[in-house]
Amino acid sequence: MPDIDPDRAHADALLDEALDESFPASDPVAVHPAAPAHKAWPALPYAAWQDTCETLHLWTQVVGKVRLARTPWLNHSWHVPLYVSARGLSTSPIPDGERSFEMEFDFIDHKLAITVSSGERAAVELKPQTVAAFHAAVMAKLRELGIDVQISDFPCEIPGAIPFSRDEAHTAYDAEAAQHFWHALVQADRVLRKFRTAYLGKSSPVHFFWGSFDLAVTRFSGRRAPQHPGGVPGLADAVVCEAYSHEVSSAGFWPGGNGVDAAFYAYAYPEPEGFKAARVHPEAAFYSEALHEFLLPYETVRTAQDPEATLLAFLQSSYEAAAEAAEWDRAALECGVGREAVPRPVG
Repeated sequence: MPDIDPDRAHADALLDEALDESFPASDPVAVHPAAPAHKAWPALPYAAWQDTCETLHLWTQVVGKVRLARTPWLNHSWHVPLYVSARGLSTSPIPDGERSFEMEFDFIDHKLAITVSSGERAAVELKPQTVAAFHAAVMAKLRELGIDVQISDFPCEIPGAIPFSRDEAHTAYDAEAAQHFWHALVQADRVLRKFRTAYLGKSSPVHFFWGSFDLAVTRFSGRRAPQHPGGVPGLADAVVCEAYSHEVSSAGFWPGGNGVDAAFYAYAYPEPEGFKAARVHPEAAFYSEALHEFLLPYETVRTAQDPEATLLAFLQSSYEAAAEAAEWDRAALECGVGREAVPRPVG
């Protein structure tokens, strides 16, 4: 870490406490590329499932926009994401007058399940089909259930995107690949949730943003940030500015795109001086000048001796890089990692 006193007992103690249960070896960030890949962490080479990934991205946007259309605005757009579930990705309950309904991508039975609090159910099969056909089927099922909702026909955060109702280009759905993606999300979600427990300050849930198609968790320093310049394709500047209204350190999992394989990422907004020069663990992690964030290949994590420990090292060290460079009040914001059935000690 740059400009950090190595004798700072507070920082060292927090890192040790957050990782002591996860690292069996003396070197907490050791990565062993020769170790066998863990079955719970499936291979996810982007080229092998690119077509399915692109189609699924658009399908999640159709469902996500239904939640957006029916849910009151929550700070930083926290009202729009999906959540990793025991079967796939879920919207959580969405208001519909005095009823509520939930939509879940079920990657076990490969269907979009729609469940209403009044007892009705419907489903759209997940199979090779155009985005236009999926969009039409979803809206038809909602109407059958008495749910009258209108959504924008234009995808978000995808340059040159085709309106959902006219997209005949994206048709792929490889069920096995989609299931592997979900299995990777389950593992990433589990570790990100553990990392989230070691913070007293404002923190987002671990949630899946369908616009950028990534799983994320964000920590806040409590200070306002300079206004974001906006300019995100298919996203109003007002939305971007509200999302980044306060200083953040954010991390997450991205399944890949533009020829790049899946990776874990970490960034700070605004990016403080010295952030990109920080030492971030493990050695395979690097700063991308193009993306302005640290990246750790998913393949490095899944083939490590201890994937969870390796990922926690990346999350903790990249957060420390942001917090130290931006001079966050770490003593007031951090705590020990959460433990099952044990209340956090106070004072």
